[in-house]
Amino acid sequence: MTVTEKAPAPAAEPPAVRRAPRRRFTDENGRRIAVWELVLRYLLLLAVLALAVGPFLWQLSTSLKGPTEDIFGSPPRFLPGDPTLHNYERVADTIPVWDYAFNSLKVAAANVVTNCVGAALAGYALARLRYRGRRAATLAFVLAMLVPVESIIIAQFTTMRELDLNNTLVGVLLPASISSLNVLLMRNAFLNLPYEIEEAAFVDGANVWQRFLRIALPSVKGTLAVVAIFAFMGAWDDFLWPLIVLSDPSKFTLTIGLNYLHGTFANDERLVAAGTIIAVAPLILLFACLQRYFFRGVGEGAVKG
Repeated sequence: MTVTEKAPAPAAEPPAVRRAPRRRFTDENGRRIAVWELVLRYLLLLAVLALAVGPFLWQLSTSLKGPTEDIFGSPPRFLPGDPTLHNYERVADTIPVWDYAFNSLKVAAANVVTNCVGAALAGYALARLRYRGRRAATLAFVLAMLVPVESIIIAQFTTMRELDLNNTLVGVLLPASISSLNVLLMRNAFLNLPYEIEEAAFVDGANVWQRFLRIALPSVKGTLAVVAIFAFMGAWDDFLWPLIVLSDPSKFTLTIGLNYLHGTFANDERLVAAGTIIAVAPLILLFACLQRYFFRGVGEGAVKG
């Protein structure tokens, strides 16, 4: 009897170790980005962020430092050792900063209303209405953007004097009540709207005002937010024109009042920094409230499903 020897079964091969796929970085178009290129981009963004936000953060830190802290020490100390709001109280005690801020707020709020209403009406007329001379009117708004304000400021002052609006907040508001840039922004937003929508509304019997208020205007909320931000910033930060047209200290805007603060107390950097933060805070608050619509303004005019 023959004994059959069984050959030993071959050892099972170890399973192949799967390598995790390398993570690839791509841009919005699907193009592959090298790691060094991505790092370089982030370093450049951080540098731009430091240049843009760094001075504001330094002013905020300076405004919170007490009188015993050295703000000119080397190396500079960014965070305040004993934060205090006493500098803001001193600003209010030195100049009527809240009265100046209220004057600026009235001018800026009125400027937002006039620019939003006027630019929307003018932009719609340039983009959607058919009449003779429409191209010439558009060209006039484009040319108006090329004229420096300093070249016409004497004519503006003479006009305000003839209208008896010197030394009034209305005189501060009137020259910038409708900006040519805002008109062109609204025109471009209305141009992106499909004509079929308005044609359907026209067939249903809607007149021009109904098409403007119910169809066109609700579709350009993002651009309206952009116009509102630009109008508020322009009126709030304006210094030269209020300085020329206003002479009564009780009607000064915030920019003129802060200039007086800087000129009188230039040695007290903490006081100047506190006044600067008071001036910048409303702009940050406005942008925080409208940023959602601001970034939508780029893609205005798309058909919404």
